[in-house]
Amino acid sequence: MDPIPITRLPVSRLSTVDFEDLPFGKVFADHMFVAEFEGGRWQNARIVPYGEIPTNPAISALHYGQSIFEGLKAYRNQKGEVQVFRPYDNMSRMIRSAGRLCMPAVTEDIFIGGLKALLELDQEWVPRQPGYSLYIRPFMYAIDEYVGIRPSDSYRFIIFNCPVGNYYTAPLHVKVSDRYVRAFPMGTGFAKVAGNYAAGMLPLKHAREAGYDQLVWLDGKEMKYIEESGTMNLFFQIGNTLVTPLADGTILEGITRDSILGLAVEAGLPVEVRKVSLDEVVAAYDRGDLKDAFGTGTAATVAPISSITVHDRRLVLPAMEDRTYSTLLGRMLDDIKTGKTQDTRGWIMKI
Repeated sequence: MDPIPITRLPVSRLSTVDFEDLPFGKVFADHMFVAEFEGGRWQNARIVPYGEIPTNPAISALHYGQSIFEGLKAYRNQKGEVQVFRPYDNMSRMIRSAGRLCMPAVTEDIFIGGLKALLELDQEWVPRQPGYSLYIRPFMYAIDEYVGIRPSDSYRFIIFNCPVGNYYTAPLHVKVSDRYVRAFPMGTGFAKVAGNYAAGMLPLKHAREAGYDQLVWLDGKEMKYIEESGTMNLFFQIGNTLVTPLADGTILEGITRDSILGLAVEAGLPVEVRKVSLDEVVAAYDRGDLKDAFGTGTAATVAPISSITVHDRRLVLPAMEDRTYSTLLGRMLDDIKTGKTQDTRGWIMKI
């Protein structure tokens, strides 16, 4: 790939940012990477100042929803170097999402090459404070100027970055959704599609108005099996076994989820990946066997769940000091991301 042309922001905004107080997703780094897919190939790769992009009101993404995205993070290691966690896995998942929405596959030169060039330029935006990181948002959308239902011929791919603190600052109170579902068999549940998240906004709004932090989604066929919670995959410790729902087409295969599963096996924990019914979780709680529940995701990392409300019944989980699995696995994951533990899995890409 040829060197990526860079148009620098004349004066960096770094000095205006309070890195001790970073709201999630509201502070943006100086630059962004942009490329277009036109004429059957990716072209015009460039880095420009972060800012608005003129948009024709007829572009396909606005009318027919051809829009996908990814989320990953960069961290400082113990030497102060910048390292990105599992970017190739994000690229692979974006390619799967693109295939489902009849969009072109992003290439390694564009996804990884653009990411590296952007982070080399804006590496001072990666926070140095413990517990903070740089959230990276690659996304792609259709840009044909045509009002008609067909796959677009042209697309735009962009990467921008946000320095962030914790997405959740306290254990979560979640409620099982008994009116809405997130995904259906043979649909787009496995893909990171913008529309998947739009459909969840109304039920989440209702849940938050009732005092909950997130919803737990059930399957769209029987409303019997647990799937996800908001933007997170779910894990339960039932007895001594760590259980997570099977990703069989309606659940996003989270990269943090996959990492936690690998670390759990390495730590010698009993692990099961299978369908998990709501009745099973309630029965485990009634027996005193529900020892832990937590969500995993790029933004949330490992987010402990404080309570699960099923209809009008609240299941209160053990106090954090009494939990072993989520604490252990969260620490193991964080140690790899920040270089406290050597990466032996090929998960880290250094900048």
